[in-house]
Amino acid sequence: MATRWGVCSAGKISHDFTVALKTLPAQDHQVVAVAARKVEDAQEFARKHSISRAYGSYEELARDPEIDVVYIGNIHPHHLSACLLFMNAKKNVLCEKPLAMNTKEVKEILDSAKRNQVFLMEAVWTRFFPVSMEVRRLLAHGEIGEVKMIRSEFGIPLLHRPRLVEKELGGGALLSLGMYCLQLVCMVYNGERPESIQATGVCLESGVDETVIVTLKFSDKRMAVFTYSSRMQLPNDAIIVGTKGTIQIPAWMWCPTSLVVNGKETQYPLPEPCLPLNFNNGTGMRYEAEEVRQCLIK
Repeated sequence: MATRWGVCSAGKISHDFTVALKTLPAQDHQVVAVAARKVEDAQEFARKHSISRAYGSYEELARDPEIDVVYIGNIHPHHLSACLLFMNAKKNVLCEKPLAMNTKEVKEILDSAKRNQVFLMEAVWTRFFPVSMEVRRLLAHGEIGEVKMIRSEFGIPLLHRPRLVEKELGGGALLSLGMYCLQLVCMVYNGERPESIQATGVCLESGVDETVIVTLKFSDKRMAVFTYSSRMQLPNDAIIVGTKGTIQIPAWMWCPTSLVVNGKETQYPLPEPCLPLNFNNGTGMRYEAEEVRQCLIK
């Protein structure tokens, strides 16, 4: 039986997610409804993606009995209210990153998921790419020895985008860009907490972070350093250095399609989209969607 999706918000990321779902078998994934704050936006989205139901409010989507899981693709500050709405309606949730704006909100969301006994996942899509799976496999088998250093960068000129700049829209480069570098460090070091964190950077006049360099020190003299920026174009790659070799993730490290292990490169191509995408390698969201399906089945 297909996993029946509802899409919350008819914006750019929701478009790419819906296109990504179409690269998976129709008998496994179906989008049955979309909701936006304006019914016209939902209807236009539904027409473009051949979705049967369009709602002009999130509440209507929450009440739809034929939805197994809701993909939340609205802007950061609204993740808390959307998550609570759908989980209180006993809907499973895949929420775009960042899950929320701060620790207090995250705790509220987690508590709600447990209370309502629903599935919840933060859509850190990078984790589910074949490249990321292979990195974890290589590390588990000790292919590059003990990891001693991780370096990564994510920088794109995005100061023309209000949601990156304005505090009330959830602005700041960490929440949109830097978190990809940080999640890589957390993945490689198995979620271990660093012994020390040093960060230096610059903020915009709006009070949100623009460009930051972060140095993390872990136990056993292991290090990580990453740079992120919403002002400038950076190399956007990553490297994991071990005692016996290196793993390089070429650009774009947050949606990777190639891997270089001790100088040998392997390609992991993505399927072609049926419609133009808004973000690099957008069809790669298929992997997190399939992970949600497998978790729900289990």
